[in-house]
Amino acid sequence: MGDTEKLTDGKLTDGSRSIGEILDDLRGDFPDISVSKIRFLESQGLITPERSPSGYRQFTDTDLELLRWILRQQRDHYLPLKVIRRRLKEGTGPARRSTSGTRGVPRNSGDPGPGAGPGGGGGHDGRGGPAHPA
Repeated sequence: MGDTEKLTDGKLTDGSRSIGEILDDLRGDFPDISVSKIRFLESQGLITPERSPSGYRQFTDTDLELLRWILRQQRDHYLPLKVIRRRLKEGTGPARRSTSGTRGVPRNSGDPGPGAGPGGGGGHDGRGGPAHPA
């Protein structure tokens, strides 16, 4: 079973990985990551892995990149999920390549990084308020 296989009716085909494989990939950078944390992020609408006809989650490289970005925002920038969700909606989340595996994940110019407050191009003031008056 290769790392880039997809579950279809319980069988693997090329294209994606299981939640266990994603967990293994993330554990080096995020030792406290768990299956329940990944499922929680999905329940909050932050990630949307595809499902096989039998219900198995199918994670692509794009999903893995998004998960890494979300977890870094929480760990390194202490951002709550509502701020992360807003950044994704505004298009200030992880950079996206033009692939069919994005499934509605916003495309953007990349992570604004630390210190990207007012005028930092993030569309917000760094404190949760809008950068531009409505």
